[in-house]
Amino acid sequence: MSPVCLRRIKVGGLGAAHSARMSTEESPARILDRKLHALAAPFTGSLSPVSVGLAWADWAWHLAASPGRQIELAARATELGTEALRCASGQGSCDLPEGEADEDPRFRHASWSQWPFNVLRQGFRAQEHFWHDAARVPGMSGHHAAMTDFFARQWLGFLTPANWLPTNPVVLEDALRSGGAHLAQGMQHALEDLAGQAPPADFVVGRDLAATPGQVLMRNHLVELIRYAPQTAKVHPEPVLIVPSWIMKYYILDLSPHNSLVRWLVGQGHTVYMLSWRNPGAEDAGLTMDDYLEQGVFEPLRAIEGQHPAPVHLMGYCLGGTLAAIAAAAMAGGVVHGLKPLASLTLLAAQTDFSEPGELGLFIDESQIGFLDAITREQGYLSGDQMAGSFQFLHSRDLVWTRKMREYLMGEREARNDLMAWNADTTRLPARMHHEYLTALYLRNALAIGRYRVQGQPVSLANLNLPVFLVGTERDHVSPWRSVYQLHRLCACDIRFVLAAGGHNAGIVSEPGHPRRHYRLGQRPAQGHWLAPEDWPAQAESHEGSWWPAWQQWLAEHSGAPVRARALPVRSLGEAPGQYVMQR
Repeated sequence: MSPVCLRRIKVGGLGAAHSARMSTEESPARILDRKLHALAAPFTGSLSPVSVGLAWADWAWHLAASPGRQIELAARATELGTEALRCASGQGSCDLPEGEADEDPRFRHASWSQWPFNVLRQGFRAQEHFWHDAARVPGMSGHHAAMTDFFARQWLGFLTPANWLPTNPVVLEDALRSGGAHLAQGMQHALEDLAGQAPPADFVVGRDLAATPGQVLMRNHLVELIRYAPQTAKVHPEPVLIVPSWIMKYYILDLSPHNSLVRWLVGQGHTVYMLSWRNPGAEDAGLTMDDYLEQGVFEPLRAIEGQHPAPVHLMGYCLGGTLAAIAAAAMAGGVVHGLKPLASLTLLAAQTDFSEPGELGLFIDESQIGFLDAITREQGYLSGDQMAGSFQFLHSRDLVWTRKMREYLMGEREARNDLMAWNADTTRLPARMHHEYLTALYLRNALAIGRYRVQGQPVSLANLNLPVFLVGTERDHVSPWRSVYQLHRLCACDIRFVLAAGGHNAGIVSEPGHPRRHYRLGQRPAQGHWLAPEDWPAQAESHEGSWWPAWQQWLAEHSGAPVRARALPVRSLGEAPGQYVMQR
């Protein structure tokens, strides 16, 4: 094990008791349990069967003890079934919106309006409405009710008539038109996937992706610090340090040249630094959240301060944004010494209050964390594939069923793009750090209540006293925008908030000129009044296009007058994108 993992473990947040439990010697009985849980993980999608079973039992017992609710649901099922039968017999109208008006893109083709497929569609929608009602029984815990509703939708998503050859008119027409050739091609795709034959790499890191010129100026056990070459004669004196999420490679923010946030920002006259996280292995199982803060934020800040007299604009994306917020709070609260105050803080799709984490919170409770602990302790880390399974659950209709239907039944391989290539390039999460951030942030919400600890000392977001640019996206299932917005309640900073079109990734990778982009923008001055998130949109200004220029303008407002740009140092540790991003 590396020296950084052998030193005394420091525990962050309210996960101390759990982390202490993880570090104790295991009895043979516990080792047996851990190994059995780890063996079961591939068959359960890394979901705790106990957690799912408890949710089902909560629903079943409360329903069994509620005869009135049973009668109510039976009446509702009869009503929906009668409507479907009347539609099938032509005695009633199938009143679902048709074509482009249908909210479900799987049923927008005109063929779904013809008998008998209109009946199948009507019946499926009736089941969706029924189970949405049936998943909630008075007396259930909110967490279990949400889980029951979620997994009912997953089961229905599997059973939908759009997934099967005999019940999908679009697939049937395509099979007839192609003489079965597309079905044969789809079978070939299925066999390739079963054999694990990956499609050829259309995008190469360093050539097509992460291709903005720069140099690696610092490297430690966890990160490489990349400085990008200036693209303008003059630059603002305050450099920008970007902290990407540690669960994926950094180049989501440096994709293809046309949609690279880094390349665009450098072209606007900013000196940009980027962290590239190392892909940890089993030997790094003991790394902590404090390690990620010290080596991933504070050490790079010290290195940047050695190059620039002006303060740093700190920006973080997703969990990198959460880490940046923790770092800024620790600096503002005097927990960390020897660093200059930050010029500003920018958080992109980053939560600081995890009380409403969206559907991702369905996978996080005591049982689930215990199950994941067994997996990570067994192998030393959580792999990218194991983590990706949870995200696929959140978007199973689009990421699993619709995609596989087109690939296997219609023979259409989805054309890979740069975002898909990045999404397949995952990183691992060290066992202890993974446990600490799930327990302290998601389960205990320690950061929002001022009980998160850095180097043993509590930090509070209320200590922040700097301008903040905050971005949420309308369709974010990972960091719901209302959750991101809660920072307004946790600190009294001057906050400029943007609500951008798109989801967690596409809403951030929103370069100028991208079609169908828009955003809303509002500002809460320092010490300003609280405005609830449901009331905020009515007060915000609507804008067409990308939000990037609004952020750049804000950065310029909080920066000094441009000065002559300095060339990159002659001596460095290598050219960008560096070594760590290449680790698989």
